[in-house]
Amino acid sequence: MRRRDVLKLAALNTMAPILRAAAPDMDGAAAAGPESGTVIDAHIHLFDPLRPGGVPWPEKTDTVLYKPALPERYAALAGPFGVVGAIAVECSPLESDNRWLLNAAAGHPMIVGVVGNLVPDAPGFAGQLDRLAQNPLFLGIRYGNLWNRDLAADLDRPGFTDGLKVLASAGLVLESANPDPRLIAAIRRVQERVPGLRIVVDHLPHASVPPEAAARDVYWADLRALARNPGVFVKLSEIPARVNGMLETDPDFYRARLDALWDVFGEDHILFGSDWPNGDRVASYAQTFAIVRDYMARKCAAARLKYFSKNSLAAYRWKQRRPGQAAA
Repeated sequence: MRRRDVLKLAALNTMAPILRAAAPDMDGAAAAGPESGTVIDAHIHLFDPLRPGGVPWPEKTDTVLYKPALPERYAALAGPFGVVGAIAVECSPLESDNRWLLNAAAGHPMIVGVVGNLVPDAPGFAGQLDRLAQNPLFLGIRYGNLWNRDLAADLDRPGFTDGLKVLASAGLVLESANPDPRLIAAIRRVQERVPGLRIVVDHLPHASVPPEAAARDVYWADLRALARNPGVFVKLSEIPARVNGMLETDPDFYRARLDALWDVFGEDHILFGSDWPNGDRVASYAQTFAIVRDYMARKCAAARLKYFSKNSLAAYRWKQRRPGQAAA
């Protein structure tokens, strides 16, 4: 079993004790997916390995991902599932790739915004942020367990918190990268230091939950503290898992850990993200969408609309680029 699957199984087992009482029978519920034409995918990646100079990620040896992942390809793939918009999240540590990502999105109205990559205490951060923010597609920056960064340690560097305050003053988002308990604790410190900063926690279902009771209690206490901040949102992304090499498609396999997160953050602060094309290593877009659709089938229509569309608007404040993207 791959490490990704071990972590997800561990998360499932540790969340089981706080699972809610069993939900109603599923007969006929699977058809109750998102409202037609109202899906905003809040987590995709765009890159082009064929561009001059190549890309920092993915690597050439990655036979699944090493091919152009551009808006046209994504639109053709996701459109049949009612996806009308997407947010492209950085997958490069190069400052210049903020412009590349904005340029890639500019001619494709399906991309409603991008989350870029800047270091809050880097020289010239405020000026770089201001220049990027002049483009309405620029929604914020990503920082966490990526590109050899450590938010928990970096928060103590001179000027780092000041940079986050600049980000908040600009009305932009801080998005996490690949959370674990240490990063969640660091994000809690961020929201305490910069209470007006909107924060999006990505891939939370994939985070490893501590097996030890005391550490697990701290982890859930940190999540509950984040949930009390109305400016904190989380993505149910990186959900699919393989067990013994096979994709697990039974909705009940995922229900305990997703319910646990839903119970903490509530229907107003959870949003959909596919992690395309990175998720293709584990499941196809269709399979990923089926898993989240089947999970959401037990929720009411209003909750489904929030999850698949409205909450992303509240979290990112993206601007509609074509009719039908902003759900009523």
